[in-house]
Amino acid sequence: MMYDNDEDEYLDAGEEKSRKISVDERPHKKHKKSKKKMTTKQKIVMWIGRVGAVLAVTIAIFLVFVYGVMAVLCFGPSKTAKKQFVMSVQETSAIGFLANWFCSEEEIAQIKAENSVTDTTEVTDTSLVTIDTTKNEDVPDIQVIDVKGSTYKGKLMIVKDPSRLIVGTVATFQGQGQVVADIAKRYEAIGGVNGGEFVDGDTTLTGVPIGLVMVNGEVVNGANDGVCHVTGITHDNKLILGNMNAQQAKDNNIRDCVSISAHIGPFLVINGEPQPVSDMSLNPRTAVGQAADGSILLLAIDGRMANSLGASFSDLQDIMLQHGAVNASTMDGGTSTQMYYDGEVVNTPYSPLGPRSCPTAFLIK
Repeated sequence: MMYDNDEDEYLDAGEEKSRKISVDERPHKKHKKSKKKMTTKQKIVMWIGRVGAVLAVTIAIFLVFVYGVMAVLCFGPSKTAKKQFVMSVQETSAIGFLANWFCSEEEIAQIKAENSVTDTTEVTDTSLVTIDTTKNEDVPDIQVIDVKGSTYKGKLMIVKDPSRLIVGTVATFQGQGQVVADIAKRYEAIGGVNGGEFVDGDTTLTGVPIGLVMVNGEVVNGANDGVCHVTGITHDNKLILGNMNAQQAKDNNIRDCVSISAHIGPFLVINGEPQPVSDMSLNPRTAVGQAADGSILLLAIDGRMANSLGASFSDLQDIMLQHGAVNASTMDGGTSTQMYYDGEVVNTPYSPLGPRSCPTAFLIK
């Protein structure tokens, strides 16, 4: 009996010890759990830091690579490559400063002077265009085709009936403009491309056009701007190009028009003759033309991308001549270049944020 009691006491003591161990272990387990959470947080922070470091190194390597490419273009054996680089970046206000990293102001000025656009005093002879929309009945009213060259790709819209071409604008010329898609919706147009020049420099106002703008025979901008570099469509639906003021535009029977500086948007073809243009710079481009049968040609070339560096003015000229243009002119380019058709932007504008806002557009009703 004594043994049994001793055994019971021993067992009771063992159970008590077991219970104490269990109780003592609980805080220890909680402590481990808490420590595990902190470790997870530290791992997340460490992971974010590593990803950030990899991104920073990648960006740094990319910038060094880009700088190296530009340095090779400017300091390499090819003088043509250097001129092409300078002319390409100098066409845009956003990256024009890159030329100054490698060239002096005097050198840049010399390159630009050697490759400047020679403007013309000639005005379109509209008699060279004979409109016959009944001809080629099997040809679609609107075609959007791919165009490709060694340095570019893009879209060409061919519109059989030139009476469908109009100039569309934003509601008011102030502040920020609109993308072509939104201007087209405002006029219930099926398609179009960006139009003339706008205020861009130290202050950028994409809703404020530069020069003469006419809509349906009315001067809506530039009435007192003097002579402007004009691209327009007449009341009898013929594309007309020339340097003229508002009164001369009316005298030339212009219905709708936009303006753009000659060095930004040179005339490409006048009266079937190619005009002297620079072929040194590659950039996104927009152009408008008309064939002898009256068909309207709207062109948008992608640029500043790995699969499409861009086109020169002479490239635009060649495309227009290949498709029968007797008159053709360049519109604003760069990030402005965009073609809209049937509810979507059909080219690839150079901008991660999408097409740039504009004050005017050539539209197809």
